[in-house]
Formats: sequence, structure tokens, C-alpha cells
Amino acid sequence: CGITGHVSVIILGSTGDLARKYLWQGFFELYTNQVNSGHSFFFYGGGLSPANKSSLVLFEILKAVNCPKDVSKERCAILKEQFLRLSRYKQLKTLEDYQDLSKNIQKQLQQEDMAEAGRLFYLSVPAFAYAEIADRINNTCRPSKGAWLRVVLEKPFGHDFKSAQVLATQLGNSLKDEEMYRIDHYLGKQVVANILQFRMENKKHLHPIWNKHYIERVEIVLKETLDVKGRIAFYDQYGVIRDVLQNHLTEVMTLLTMRLPLNLSNSREVLTNKLNIFTSLLPLSKSQAVIGQYQAYQTEVQHELNKTKDHVSLTPTFAAVLAHVDEAQYEDVPILMISGKQLDERVGYARVLFKDNVFSILVSKNVFKPVVDSEWKEVTEHKDKNITVLGLPISDYYVQTPIVQKEAYTELISRIFAGRQNSFVSTENLLASWDFWSPLLTGITTLFPRVYPGGNENKDMLDIAVKGRDLSYINEVVLIKQDQMGGQNVNNFQVMQGKFRSDEMVSGWTEELIEKLASDIEEVAEKAILESGVFHLAVSGGASPLALFHRLALHHFSFPWKYTHVWIVDERCVPLTEFESNFHSLHDHLLQHVKIPYYNIHPMPVQLNQRLCVEEDRGTWQYEEEIRKFVNASSFHFVLLGVGYDGHIASLFPGVKPEDHGENMVVLTESPVKPHQRMSLTFNAINKARKVAVLIIGKYKHEVVIQLSRVKEETTQWPVTWVKPEKGSLVWYMDYEALLG
Repeated sequence: CGITGHVSVIILGSTGDLARKYLWQGFFELYTNQVNSGHSFFFYGGGLSPANKSSLVLFEILKAVNCPKDVSKERCAILKEQFLRLSRYKQLKTLEDYQDLSKNIQKQLQQEDMAEAGRLFYLSVPAFAYAEIADRINNTCRPSKGAWLRVVLEKPFGHDFKSAQVLATQLGNSLKDEEMYRIDHYLGKQVVANILQFRMENKKHLHPIWNKHYIERVEIVLKETLDVKGRIAFYDQYGVIRDVLQNHLTEVMTLLTMRLPLNLSNSREVLTNKLNIFTSLLPLSKSQAVIGQYQAYQTEVQHELNKTKDHVSLTPTFAAVLAHVDEAQYEDVPILMISGKQLDERVGYARVLFKDNVFSILVSKNVFKPVVDSEWKEVTEHKDKNITVLGLPISDYYVQTPIVQKEAYTELISRIFAGRQNSFVSTENLLASWDFWSPLLTGITTLFPRVYPGGNENKDMLDIAVKGRDLSYINEVVLIKQDQMGGQNVNNFQVMQGKFRSDEMVSGWTEELIEKLASDIEEVAEKAILESGVFHLAVSGGASPLALFHRLALHHFSFPWKYTHVWIVDERCVPLTEFESNFHSLHDHLLQHVKIPYYNIHPMPVQLNQRLCVEEDRGTWQYEEEIRKFVNASSFHFVLLGVGYDGHIASLFPGVKPEDHGENMVVLTESPVKPHQRMSLTFNAINKARKVAVLIIGKYKHEVVIQLSRVKEETTQWPVTWVKPEKGSLVWYMDYEALLG
């Protein structure tokens, strides 16, 4: 790590969770290992709070550090006392604070009468603060000539390629690439850190079989049983792909597939070989990924982010992605990266499956006996002889484990001190990674993740299948017909049919339910066009249909939009360009994404003569005439409705009866919530339809379902009870959360 001399370590965010759990312990172990090396140290805990508030907090953290097991109690007490004496809290908030820090370091150097070896800044702070801190370090805290500067950065390093590029440019204005150490703690885990060493030491055995002729596929998996409670503010912006796949699993993938360097200690060669893999990765498409979200996530988002019950997050908590390397060595070899929260087990592994069905982690006895590194040992006896690994007993494997177990951050801190950059993420590799992942992340933005219950209840819901270069869930929607709801086992997670209020009911988990509803609409459309050459669809507003709109836009490419007319069931009396407009929502989530003739779109005329819903402007009459002109017998082929908490449908609210509107098909109504004025189809228009679907989704609608199940007759308290198609059918579409709570 260069010349021997004085080293200043500055941890920003020094009393935060990461520093408390890992960083101070890691730097204490660095100190214990280097105390006799000729270096002298001083440690600054930096933060925004003044010293009188945080010094005591830091002191308590420092008292809790532990000595390595091979250090005696007496020696440990001396080392801890020295470490405490060499550590101090320093407020680092303003430019003047950084200037003062630099003066303190210069004073230390004069007192020690030693040359300066270097300065290590560890930024355990939010990423938005990186650029400003880097600028202050550059302008006020650079070490003296000949000494090194190392600035450690924690992920996230951007949100996508563009943001990562902006951050890289900002940091590049203040720091050289060799001065930046972007930390991925996963690379500090001893098993991950040993991948290249293992490949190198066993090159004689591995080189002949490490190619497309022998490898069936590669799996890189990190499964977690925990949820993300307490991290929602971060996690909901990033999701599992950005949090785990784009960095941790991608790094492991490069270590498994990159060309071995001639010299493992040559950081430049290692990073260049990694970069070559990134440039050889084939682009990802949506068909190469599946995503999921554990069932309780929506509730956690609403609680922690203070969102309403109507808020829907599409952030995935599970993802499986299929990648391919466009090199002759790995041609058509599938590389699967899989991670998720609330899964059935906590496990991480890299698995190479060979074509003769030999499974290799490290390493099946059917393959070869691996060389044992000097820092590792072979495990020959196992306490639990019943342990199985990927279906084989543990005794079928050569098992190696580190002689000394080291915490990932402790290991990485020692490598930062040693200047070993090959364990960190370079600017080039970071941007190459984001360049690979960003198109997929953009592509899945509007996809609805498959909802899974979590833990052992997931069963085979998240099982995946590789078909050529596509990836899909094994279990598609299955329709089970049953006469009654009684006895249905919802743990099968299938779409089921039963009865609700004497009418047909379809139920299932949200994703499968929406798939079924979209397929049913397309089926009705095709039948109508076959019969009459046209399909008339009327849809209501609110949050419930958004998932359906996404499904139709992104998955039903053969939908006959050219022959489809889209009508609005109800509209708020606001300009159609405003966010609150139902038509605005329909346009943003569906119409702009499909090829439908503009003259087939029929928004409600709520704004006429530069006024909103004025009766004299006869907007209701105009819409009614439009329906009579285009819709045969004024009978829509399909009407989609939702149900409000108070039982209203369309914009027909409690207290209304069918006879209140006579023969009218369109009326102005008053809502109890703003905006109060509405335009709506009447029961007369709705009940003329060939098919009416009532969509009810979400746990927050469970009470509505309970109340409706108890109401036997039509009642003004629950307007939905007046929906009774004269010659058509009524079907209730409910997800399990609404149905079962």
C-alpha cells in the first residue's frame, strides 16, 4: 500500500447503522493487523451533528468492537484502549469543517514526525451526497505529494445507466478512477472472493470442461426469507433487480465466465477481463425475465410511505433473469440469476450444471478433487450426515471452508488499505453493467409482478422454465370449474369459478385474475367482430382497471383494436387533460400503447363551450346520441365496472334507483367526494349490455364483499345491487385478497 507512514481514516456517517455494525469493527481489525507494521493511524468519525451530540454515541460504538480470536485478553485490552485514544468524532458539514479536518491531519503529521502514507475516506452516506463530499475532499483534503487517497463509496451507484453516468461524471471531476473504491460487500464474502483463485488453482481440471460442450447451464442464486420492512423507502425505488441482480449476482457471473488473468494480483488485467464479459453479454428483453412481489409488500408500502389504500406499487421483490454470453466458449449456455425476498429458504450459491448431470458447486466427487488453497481447509467430517446439497448427500462433495472466517466488510477494508482494486467496481465496469440492465428495467416498469404469499406457502408458484432464449413461470393460469366456493383450496393459486350473489364469479390471485379477465374480454371481442364486424367496450375509472389496461397493452398483441370502439362508463367533470380525468388515465395506461383508430375512441363530453358539465350544454344528450348512432340497440358488448367502498358503481352513488333516470342512458350526478360533479351511464344503459364484469381487487375491498354477500335484495344503499343485465350476463371478478381478506 505504498510508503510506510501516517494513515488518516475518515468515516462519514460514522454513527449510522452500517458503521455501527460493520465498519468500526473492520477498521479495528485493520488496526490490530497493522499496529506493528510501521504505520501510525488516526481515525475520525465524521457526521453532520455537532461533536457534543455525537462524540458519546461514537464512544459507545467503539467500546463494542471485538478482538480477533487469536488475540489474548490482555493484548486485546491494550489494543482497544489505543484504538479509542486514536479515534475522535468530527463534525463534517460545511466546507470550513473539511478545511479544519485537513489542518488537524497536518497537525497529526507534525506531532508524529512521520511522512504521510495516505488518507482513506469511507462514505457511508446517501449517494446524493457523494458529489459534494468528493468535491470538498478534492479541494481541501488531498494528502501531501507521494501519499495515496482512497475514497470508498457504498451502493447504490445510480438508478439506471443515465443516472450512473451523471454520478460517475460528477465524481470524475473530483477524483481519479484509481482513487475510487466502489464497494460491493458481496465481493468481500470469502467464497465469492475465492472464485478466481479456485478456477486458477484447478485450471488443469476445469479448463477442458469450462465451455458450451460440457456446461448445461449456470445458476447464480441468492434467496432470502426476510421481508423488507424498515427499508421500504429505499427498496420501493430500487427493487430486487437493482438491489441484488445488477450488482451482487452480476459480479459473480463475471467471475465465473471471465477469461482468467495471467496474474490474479494485477487489478487492471482482472477488471479488463471483467469488462470484456460485459461487452459480450447479449441484450436482455422482457421475455428473458419474470418478476414477483410478496403478498404483504403492498400493505408495507402503504404503511411506511404513508400511501392510500389505492396506491399500487409494481416494485418486484423476486426476479429471475436469463442471460447469455456472446462468445464461442459459452454460446447458448443459459446463465440464470435469481433472487428474492420472503422465499422458502435462506441460501446463496453459484451452481454449474454439466451435461452429464453432474452438479458442481465446490465440487462434486464425480468431477475431480480440487486443490486446497493455503487459507482454506477441506472438511471431511460433517456433524449432520443427513444434509443434502442440490439433491445429493453432503458426503458426495469435496467441501472446503476458510480456515479463519472473516466478515465481508473486514476483508474489503483490508483490501482497500492494500490498494487491491480488483475487488471493487470500476467506473467502466459499473457503466457497462447498467448499460446491460437498464433496457430490461425500463421494459418491466409497467409489468405487474406475480403475487406470491411468502415462505413455504410459495410452493411451486415461482418455479421457472427456460424455453430457448425465453424465461417463464412453469405454472400458467389454470381454470377450475366448481359449483360452489365451499371447499376451494386457495393455496393452489389458480383462477377458480363459483357463485356470488347468484351470479357467476371468477376468483384468483391478482395477476392470474387480470390475465383471465383480459382473455375473456378478447374472447368476447373476437366473437362480436365475427358476428357484427365491431366490438363495443365500455370501461369505468378508478384504480381497479389499471392492471387490466397494462395487461391488454403489453400482452395482448393480437387484440382486434382496429374494430374496437372504446366508451367511458363515467367521468369526472374536469378537463380531459387533467390527471383526475378517467379518460386521461385510460389514455395514459392503454390507448396510447395500442393501435386503435382515433375515431373509435369516445370520451364523455364533460367540457363544452369552455364549461364543465353544464346541463344547458346538453353533453349527456350528445353522448347518448353517439351511443345510439354507433352501438346496435344501444347494447354494449362488454361493460367493465368497479365497486367503491360505499357500493357505488360508475358514478351512481348510494340513494339512487334505476327509475330515477327514466329512459335516459347518460346523466349528470353528484359524488360525495371531490370533484363532486360527474357524468355517468345509467342502470338503463349498463343493463342493456351483453356482458357486465364487476372487478373487485385488494384487501381493502374485503369489507365491501362481506357486506354485499349479506345483501339479498336490491337496495339504494348498495347501487351495485341494481346491476342486472336484461338479456346478458353479470360476472364478478374478485382477487383472493378482496374475497378472503
